[in-house]
Amino acid sequence: MNGSAQSPHSVLEIQLRRGPAGLGFNIVGGVDQQYVMNDSGIYVAKIKENGAAALDGRLQEGDKILAINGCKLENLCHSAAVELFRSAGEEVTLHIQQRPPHSSNGPLGSRSDGDSSSSVPSLALLGVFVAAVAITAFVLYRRPGGFRRHTPF
Repeated sequence: MNGSAQSPHSVLEIQLRRGPAGLGFNIVGGVDQQYVMNDSGIYVAKIKENGAAALDGRLQEGDKILAINGCKLENLCHSAAVELFRSAGEEVTLHIQQRPPHSSNGPLGSRSDGDSSSSVPSLALLGVFVAAVAITAFVLYRRPGGFRRHTPF
């Protein structure tokens, strides 16, 4: 799996009306800032609470935006995509490829919901603990008297 292909049957057209806070979502991606491995598409990074997209409810974080007002977002750098969104007007039509519910593909560095993702923080915590014990042992060993217990007379 290369992270770029999602099924074509999940394409959705969404019409949003720009509100006081804009369209209510942030985007990532582009040819200069790939968000998904081997895919230079534009993706929804964050849905802003109470924004136009959140109130509509259909746009989700991780969805790929294929077009805005009929302009395809293929092979654009991030700044060019941002400019298209800024100049899109009050009524905006988006063509969205919805994120598959349980895809092994996804943003670079993403983890699945499997057991392996929960072990990463545990291993990091274990590493910090072992390092702390090692540093403490080293400091005690280097001290005059080392590990010997001093008994007061």
